[in-house]
Amino acid sequence: MRLYILFCFLLLAVICSSRVDASLVKFGPLCSGNSNQIRGHDKWGDGYYGASRGGRKHMGLDIVCADGDTVYAPFDVKLDGKATPYKKNNAINDGINLIGKGLCFKLFYVKPDRYSGTLKKGAKLGTLLPMQSVYPGITSHVHVQMRDKSDPTKYF
Repeated sequence: MRLYILFCFLLLAVICSSRVDASLVKFGPLCSGNSNQIRGHDKWGDGYYGASRGGRKHMGLDIVCADGDTVYAPFDVKLDGKATPYKKNNAINDGINLIGKGLCFKLFYVKPDRYSGTLKKGAKLGTLLPMQSVYPGITSHVHVQMRDKSDPTKYF
């Protein structure tokens, strides 16, 4: 079993590289009616990578999207299972792991239509969950986080 886990980890490391040429990989629009605008400052903080979250650092990039909007595949992707942002359950505790263009990343606050299979660029991935019900007054958004926790900004 340990050998299997090690093999899977090594395979993922080969498939997902932080050395992907950012000039060759750009995220397509994630939300209906949005051109991947990064969330600015609101009463809950900032949406850029590395923004302060009290005693911790924001490990992703927040892309503006309205509650209930359709979320799209940013390029051809493999759906790689469920990803949850919180230990405790709430109305927005859902997301998905994705692999595509040599990148492994997560999208949080999205209810995917499914958690496995493949999607072509621009296909419906799911729906943005009701962020306002958990964080009233926040600029609703999709949280994009690289699985190695590197900065995704260069891909936007």
